[in-house]
Amino acid sequence: MLSFIDQLVLPFLQHLYGTVGYLGVGIAMAIESAMIPLPSELVLPFAGFMVSDHSQIEPLTHAPWSFWAVVVVAVVGNTAGSLAAYAIGAWGGRPFLERYGRYLLIRRDEIELADRFFARWGPQTVFFSRLLPIVRTFISFPAGVTRMPLGRFILYSTLGAVPWTILLLYVGTVLGANWVDVRHALAPFDTTIAILCVAAVALFIAWRLGLVARLRRTA
Repeated sequence: MLSFIDQLVLPFLQHLYGTVGYLGVGIAMAIESAMIPLPSELVLPFAGFMVSDHSQIEPLTHAPWSFWAVVVVAVVGNTAGSLAAYAIGAWGGRPFLERYGRYLLIRRDEIELADRFFARWGPQTVFFSRLLPIVRTFISFPAGVTRMPLGRFILYSTLGAVPWTILLLYVGTVLGANWVDVRHALAPFDTTIAILCVAAVALFIAWRLGLVARLRRTA
């Protein structure tokens, strides 16, 4: 599945960067942060390759690609996409869960528990989630559902995006034309995290079904 996504993503990024340069990096990062699986492990190292190759001319400025210009537009794009996902969670996610959550085995008191969790640990959760493949793509939605204070969300989401952006961009500059090796190196972590997420959901469903069965027996 990951290789299938990569085969679609690479031509898309090549066309996007070749057409709108820095703006394309910002757009790609916004897409990734808005819960659409466009892996930043490809977006950023490819931009790093463009920076490392001084023959590559950025189409908007007509100058060689700048490392720090890419960092700025990537972080801005990340924050913009995160706000879109946050808004979806805040405006539509909570009403949906309150109305239909019982069909997903989510009780109202569990939504309130999530509220209290994000009230206490939201900044740390958002910051460190920005450093994890897959998780970083979706963390903004629950932050929106729980109505984490918007200013705090923007601050910690942006701060978490900075080291991730600098690291992957720098690795792309070091690897040069072999930048795609970054994605291959991180792919096992994607798979592991995806498996853990699926396992956690499966265990949660099994636990909830067992709880419902016990409640029915004691009713």
